[in-house]
Amino acid sequence: MSTAAPRPIAFFDMKAQQALIRSEIDAGIARILDHGRFIQGPEVDAVEAALAAFSGAQHAVGVSSGTDALQIAMMAEGIGPGDAVFLPAFTYTATAEVPLVLGATPVFVDVDPASFNIDLRDLEHRLALVQREGRLRPRAVVGVDLYGLPADWPAIEALCARHGMFALDDAAQAFGGALGTRRLGTHADATALSFYPTKTLGCYGDGGAILTNDASRAELYRSLRTHGEGKTRYEVQRTGMNGRLDSIQAAILLAKLPLLEGELKSRARVAGWYEAALAGRVRTPQVPDGSTSAWGIYTVTLPDAAARARVQESMKAAGIPSAIYYPKPLHHQPAYAGAHAAGIAGGPPPLPVSERLCDQVLSLPMHPYLTEAEVGRVAAALLAGL
Repeated sequence: MSTAAPRPIAFFDMKAQQALIRSEIDAGIARILDHGRFIQGPEVDAVEAALAAFSGAQHAVGVSSGTDALQIAMMAEGIGPGDAVFLPAFTYTATAEVPLVLGATPVFVDVDPASFNIDLRDLEHRLALVQREGRLRPRAVVGVDLYGLPADWPAIEALCARHGMFALDDAAQAFGGALGTRRLGTHADATALSFYPTKTLGCYGDGGAILTNDASRAELYRSLRTHGEGKTRYEVQRTGMNGRLDSIQAAILLAKLPLLEGELKSRARVAGWYEAALAGRVRTPQVPDGSTSAWGIYTVTLPDAAARARVQESMKAAGIPSAIYYPKPLHHQPAYAGAHAAGIAGGPPPLPVSERLCDQVLSLPMHPYLTEAEVGRVAAALLAGL
């Protein structure tokens, strides 16, 4: 009888995926070494076409990171001093830092307690406060498809259309998610993607893209990512940035893209196993009818911080990793506290859901190569800590 210990469970498993496509990756890198176009080589054109085809968007523009995707998209709209950018308080820092870098003011919005995505009622309330005060111009809403679940894009788009605001989808955790038959990338005025290695589609370094159906925006994004150049390299039409995607990362994405459809199905299967093992014991993520989650991160909700600490200790003792996305809401971060206080005169309304979730959420291992037995081990260790 074998006494071998079960294999360690990875929080994100990139090695299993790499084993399937290592020869394609090696061949792609070898081609780049041969042709020598390391920045904006033909692989970038190819991956842009592939991303557009996969998402259904008319245009894809490769850039150097998900953060740069957000920044270039906002720069193209001329967002800057005096502008208010509405975004959720419960998300990663990149979403908030970009408006500040551009001189705009982030206005933090609470999130829905079920979806963890931006709360439309709270968004409308804060928008009305900003409009009534008149100090800031409402310019944009950045919706985040947190953990892979699409935000309510029809409602966000309608609100933005009514108020003349730019709708920007931060889909960093959600490439492959969909509303109805339309994948993310075809909603909002533009969609920012991150290809950080742990994303649903990740490279082996930093990378990102902007998806849009607007040809004029796509043309502007291409200029801004290369220092604002015009028709030729040394014709500088506007202030841009160095936000280009390098060829090696594009080649890695090209090798990975053929796996993505199957990996999304595998992620959904893993989420189903978690649901079967944990439902009724902890609050598990729910996907509304008509939505398809990309299951970028699988996150449960526990009663409080003390319960979470006990569960994490139980999982650690069993050799199973966990993570907290996110331990502090953005308006409590020192870098954003001043902007938060200044966004709405007299003090902004509280953000209770975002604050509460930071004490409750716990993310579990999630990747396409988990087995049902491994999900059972994760669930058993979690439940033992309750």
